[in-house]
Amino acid sequence: MHMHQLPTDDAIAGELIPDVLSVGLNLVFCGSALGDVSWRQRAYYANPGNRFWQTLAEVGLTPRRLAAEEYPRLLEWGIGLTDLIKTDHGQDAHIFDGHVDLDEARRLLTEKVLRWQPHVLAFTSRTVAARFLGRRALTGLQPDHIGTTVLWVLPSTSGLARRFFDIGPWQDLALFLKDTRGGTP
Repeated sequence: MHMHQLPTDDAIAGELIPDVLSVGLNLVFCGSALGDVSWRQRAYYANPGNRFWQTLAEVGLTPRRLAAEEYPRLLEWGIGLTDLIKTDHGQDAHIFDGHVDLDEARRLLTEKVLRWQPHVLAFTSRTVAARFLGRRALTGLQPDHIGTTVLWVLPSTSGLARRFFDIGPWQDLALFLKDTRGGTP
């Protein structure tokens, strides 16, 4: 049995969950799309096997491990959330099987970044980075920019990618923010 929730007023038609965006953000995380657990709970990175919330606390981007349902509170620490694909949910193999308009998704994400101009847009997996950039991407700071926003690629915190997880690039991102944003991530 699936529970259905109407989108909030600030959600764009068709979006499964609203973005967490505002002016002056230090960092916006961008995933591929909501996973099935996140879709059911209407909260980003809600699967208990996902290390996202734990990693944010471990690298000092949040003062403690937040519960997935607390995701709107990230704004308090200058952090936002979005996904490349906002209108579907599931694993990457489903999301990128050709049924979504990737060019349109890239265009919409670029428009969001240009509108809000966070200091950093960090892709939360190499897969979503590659789909957005149109090329393979190593983790870390990228040579690309969107306006004044620098791009960063992180290893996935998904439970499905656990054996490949490396906290190092997440630590590097936290240090980069500290160094470039006046002492606070």
